Amino acid sequence: MITLPYICQVSFLYPLFLAAGLSLAIPVLIHLFNLRKYKTVLFPHTRFLKNIQLNSRKQSQVRYKLLLALRLLFLTSLILAFAQPFLSNQSKTPAEKRLKIIYIDNSCTMGLKKGSGSMLDIARAAARRQVQHAPPGTRFVLLTNDNPLGLRSEPADKVFAEINRTEISASSKTVNQVLASAQAIMENEGKAGADLYFYSDFQQCAFPQIPDHSLTRNITFYALPVQTDEPQNINIDTAFLTAPVLQTGKNNYLVVRTRMTGSAPKESPVLNLLINGQVKSAASLNFSEKKESTDTLSFQVSNGGWQQLELRVNDASMRFDDTFRITARSSPNLSVLVLNEGQPNPYIQAAFRAYNGFRLNQAELTAAPKDWKEYNLVILNGVSRIDDALGKSLNEALQRGQSICIFPGRTPNLEAINAGLKQVGDITITRLDTAVQAASSLQQGSALVKNLFEKIPENVQLPVANWHYVISAGLSANQQSVLSFRNGDPLLARYTPSKGQLYICAASADLQAGNFTGSYFFTPFLYEMAVQSGSNSIYAVTLGSQQLVYLPLADAPERNTVHILGNGLDIIPPQRPNGAGLDVFADQAVRQPGFYNLFFQGGDTTRIALNQNKEESQLSFRDIAKLKNDWKGENIKWLSISDSGSITDGGQGAGFPLWKICVILALLMLAAETFVLARPAAVAA
Repeated sequence: MITLPYICQVSFLYPLFLAAGLSLAIPVLIHLFNLRKYKTVLFPHTRFLKNIQLNSRKQSQVRYKLLLALRLLFLTSLILAFAQPFLSNQSKTPAEKRLKIIYIDNSCTMGLKKGSGSMLDIARAAARRQVQHAPPGTRFVLLTNDNPLGLRSEPADKVFAEINRTEISASSKTVNQVLASAQAIMENEGKAGADLYFYSDFQQCAFPQIPDHSLTRNITFYALPVQTDEPQNINIDTAFLTAPVLQTGKNNYLVVRTRMTGSAPKESPVLNLLINGQVKSAASLNFSEKKESTDTLSFQVSNGGWQQLELRVNDASMRFDDTFRITARSSPNLSVLVLNEGQPNPYIQAAFRAYNGFRLNQAELTAAPKDWKEYNLVILNGVSRIDDALGKSLNEALQRGQSICIFPGRTPNLEAINAGLKQVGDITITRLDTAVQAASSLQQGSALVKNLFEKIPENVQLPVANWHYVISAGLSANQQSVLSFRNGDPLLARYTPSKGQLYICAASADLQAGNFTGSYFFTPFLYEMAVQSGSNSIYAVTLGSQQLVYLPLADAPERNTVHILGNGLDIIPPQRPNGAGLDVFADQAVRQPGFYNLFFQGGDTTRIALNQNKEESQLSFRDIAKLKNDWKGENIKWLSISDSGSITDGGQGAGFPLWKICVILALLMLAAETFVLARPAAVAA
């Protein structure tokens, strides 16, 4: 670690006021003029001589010189007070060897009120003063959450103008990200060290309690906290539809969870639901002791297609998180083919007929349709054999990117099933286990789980199997257990031997095999399987979460590119092939929340909703006193910023304000002059 020595230097905040020093000539001229004036004293008789107080010439000169000095000191102190001098620390290391980096946290929480303005206003005022009074020729790198000037140093005048243009951004950065950027810029600029001035509110989600010293190597870190005393906020934490599809002409239910920070407002906030810009429902929020409120809103839609759902709460303290957006497609027309060996399964039939938007076609396994292209999901129910023809059809469907789900029937002839599975991938049923076992593990990283549930309910009961097949798979099958037993055997597993998704349940879908069909997960899992071969029907993507959006490209050209359209944007987001479609990372390309369209040539337009990161809504700031105990060292400096933007306790371009001392000195000089003038002159001997 490099230790940098410092020297003190006096700088002026308003150096133009020093021109008023010309006024020092006024008392000098008055003094010279008074020396040339004579006063004649008339008296009628010599007996009045004893009443005249005489001053010697020497005493008069001393008095005049004292008055002149006091007046000059008074004016000098007054001029310096208006110029506002301060002490600043200047590194003895040559300026060209150190990089000056200013980071201004312009995340949404910096818009909170403090004094007559916002916290961002105070940070900008302090940064402007720092740049304005830096030594001539100083170059700065300005970093914000949206990086307005990129990653290179710029002249002070350009940085000053850009500071004025810095506004609240939907993006946010952690201190480690800023420090990593500073290290990269320092290397690119070929500098031996850097001074990083960190203007922020020090939120807990962005500023850790313990520093990473590897990131502060060769960097002098100036911490400049700007915090408000009592933050207040009401935000919409999350919202979700109770059904996996939006139904037309029927009641739909939307569960909304809101949170409150700080004291409650005088009047109960109102939550409004807008569908395509029109208010459809409203609720008055009543918060619990935990400062949470959960409300269910009912609404109907009359037409098909994509619907824009907006939830709004009337909160005056912070506006950025007062809106939560969801897009939902009514009547998505997802097609499901169920091939039964024997009687139709009532649980599967009930699951898909409970909601509109699914077209269910059931057929006997021996009379299966030859063309499966129109189906999003194909379910094999109770099968005890998979012949060559059926195995070939399964393989072709997976190659096209469709989803397949197999519920095997109980049979002693395992080879009759394995023969067909071999055409699909390296998957084999090895034996039958008749022990009653409960699933002990749920893979929350699985696409079936993470796309359906924001949070698994507490104390949820996992399914129990009365018997199950033991399934083994090679590496090429890409097995991922969704539900598994304690010994590691899967109850439900996903395989991706080709473009599509193959799901195999280790037990049949009936009550003799266990209670999976009546469990919390059965129906949602079937819905998600059907959705995976098509685009989703509900979107509420969080910015910065890297939540992917899957788009099927079955009918599109082999080489295609997805565009994001909306709010004046036409950009190409990061995307990667996934099976028969593309995974699109929309939140990495778009910075502002809102409604957007995903479009590619030859395909349907998908409407998505992007929402603000919820971490910014949690108004939990670090205790600066505690941070100073952990963030300390020769290369870490803690400074203070007043509501006017003045910086104290050292720092480049900022330091201890001397103007207050100058004002006190001016008042003292004025008092001393008054005392000298009021005191009677001494009598000469």
